[in-house]
Amino acid sequence: MENKKVRVFTSGSFDLFHIGHLNILEKSAALGDELIVGVSTDELIEEYKGMKPIIPFDQRFRIIQNIKCVTKVVKQVKLTEIAQLEHEQIDVVTIGDDWKDKYLEGLDWMKLQPGKEVVYFPYTEGISTTTIKKKILESASQIITAALQREEEQDKNWKEDSPKND
Repeated sequence: MENKKVRVFTSGSFDLFHIGHLNILEKSAALGDELIVGVSTDELIEEYKGMKPIIPFDQRFRIIQNIKCVTKVVKQVKLTEIAQLEHEQIDVVTIGDDWKDKYLEGLDWMKLQPGKEVVYFPYTEGISTTTIKKKILESASQIITAALQREEEQDKNWKEDSPKND
């Protein structure tokens, strides 16, 4: 008899991809043989966060597709959907511990299934997409000034190709 592969599922927005995202993917992958990752659509993010992501869905999807520990990437149009968990034959769902006391239909369903489990991971301390956005806003003036100075220096130092003597 063949050993069944343990299929782990995690999902997220993965906007402004950072080390916290990589940490949850690596920790999730370590719990099984295959890691299936749901990437939330722009519409889903706007629905539950009240704002559009910075990075469009197709780019976020492609980034996650190219992470070494990820086996498969799927489009996520609903938060932790039972039909998707069944279709992908998921054994373990991982999610951030900020969802521990919140209702998600798919998580509650997983907890009732024999041999299935939900694992909550703490977020990486000091890093989140929100803190990155906040730092950008706080530093916006400095970032723009530095970029404009670089452009001005490049303009001053730009050497035109000299005409060729034929």
